[in-house]
Amino acid sequence: MAARLATYLVVAIVAGTLIAGLIVGAQRADDSGPVDLIIHNARVYAADDLGTIADAVAIRGNKILRVGGEREIMRYRRPQTTVIDAKGAAVLPGFEDAHVSLVAGGLARDGVQLFGATTLEEIQQRITTWAEARPDAAWITGTGWSYDVFADLPVRAQLDAAAGGRPVQLLSQDGQALWLNSRALESARITKRTPNPKHGVIVRDRRGEPTGLLKGAAMTLVEKVAPKPTREERARALQLAIRDAQQRGITSVQDLGAASGDLDLYDAAREAGTLGLRVYAAVPAGRTTPDDLDAIAKRYPDDPLLKTGLASIALDGSVESQTAAMLAPYAPKGSDAGDLRLSGAELSKLVAMLDAHGWQIAVDAAGDRGVRLAVDAYGAVAKNAQAVRAPRHRIENVTTIDAEDMPRFGALGVIATMLPLRAAGGLMNWSRIVGPERAPLGWPTRSLSAAGAHLAFGSDWPRLPLDPLAGLRAAVTRPELQAPEQLTLKSAINAWTSGAAWASFDEHRKGTIKLDMLADIVILSTDIFAGPAKLAASEVVMTIFDGKIVYRRPS
Repeated sequence: MAARLATYLVVAIVAGTLIAGLIVGAQRADDSGPVDLIIHNARVYAADDLGTIADAVAIRGNKILRVGGEREIMRYRRPQTTVIDAKGAAVLPGFEDAHVSLVAGGLARDGVQLFGATTLEEIQQRITTWAEARPDAAWITGTGWSYDVFADLPVRAQLDAAAGGRPVQLLSQDGQALWLNSRALESARITKRTPNPKHGVIVRDRRGEPTGLLKGAAMTLVEKVAPKPTREERARALQLAIRDAQQRGITSVQDLGAASGDLDLYDAAREAGTLGLRVYAAVPAGRTTPDDLDAIAKRYPDDPLLKTGLASIALDGSVESQTAAMLAPYAPKGSDAGDLRLSGAELSKLVAMLDAHGWQIAVDAAGDRGVRLAVDAYGAVAKNAQAVRAPRHRIENVTTIDAEDMPRFGALGVIATMLPLRAAGGLMNWSRIVGPERAPLGWPTRSLSAAGAHLAFGSDWPRLPLDPLAGLRAAVTRPELQAPEQLTLKSAINAWTSGAAWASFDEHRKGTIKLDMLADIVILSTDIFAGPAKLAASEVVMTIFDGKIVYRRPS
């Protein structure tokens, strides 16, 4: 009996030794295995809730291996390791653009770029220069003009001289208005007798003649006659858009403007190995049946590179074009309170159906009345919630919110997807159309954050520039009228990174610089935490996607 016990004891000791050896060996293998890339001499911001900043980060394959101090991380260096000296600059998780139309942005690159034009003369000069460089283009197209340029509203005569006889269509910064010249109106057969379509306005002069400005659904009158890109042109535009995104430090996008066929383009790029960023694509809910939605969800399930599961609903327009649904009328004499594309009952029914099918929902609602109806609809489904996980429903393009609705975001777990560059320009038109009492209340990022809302930031490209760094600056340096709503730098970074990842159910694999997270990283040219001047001067030096360097700034 004693001999048998001794034998058992020996076996137990040997087994314990072997197990301990395997554990130690595994840890040792982890430490001594290949390390593909090290970034050091850096200000590595994790974008976590603690605001953690480290000195260096080590990457193995497509995952983050270690984050820590300089000496700790440099011990992982091997002969085959690529070592990047950040020269004391900021290193962040790759930016995630939470509201973008990627393929449309790629197509718009070839149009007239009007963002930043501050006078009518500058707009006309840009159009003329573009037209002279492209004599074979059938239409002149562009995007990005601002209402702040005009004392009143833009008219067709202002474009006629610059167009050289070709049709012109120019999309506004808010994406809710098309500015046309006389030739474009003729091509679309828009005349004094053309009725306003439902949820759309043909702006007219005192005689009833079209002035050249179309709002809301009236823009579709031109879509019928304007040239449409081929599939090949859209595929090329996608690759150009990916390249642009990588140059700006963007490693993930949430495509809220995906057109019919765009998911197939993304899938083809994934199969070809050319989808150089992560895509969460939305499906327009109003044009898709429940059965079709289920089929799409099965075809594009949760995946680190490409997925859907987000259904978009357009509820109103924009405050700038006076098409957002407001609780009180706009300030100009004779103005109404904007337009709702769905009634409250219709919205609630659609939201309930989508929620029952397990879809995350993104309602585009800029005005305070639209926001209230969206929150009401989310509150109704929350009462009957039986889902395994919280749905994380969203409101896109949040612009104005009634004070009573602010705390409901946090209580219901609603995500506020906001567009910082929308608040970066002049507020002359904004102040004129909402009036002095409401003028300071636009884009309430800080108030929403304080009320417990989850924030996710997007560019709204191609209506506004694809530029997260400019979005950071806009979020932390608001115009004086709205200065109380500016965020801290770390909070703004989080909204472009970890907050955006949370909005797409990806916080377990990206959005922060931590152990085992996907190695999507952007290296900047300055330490943006050292003050406003450093942030203002900063540029993207390098973008790392899936552990590989996909962009280096030319020296």
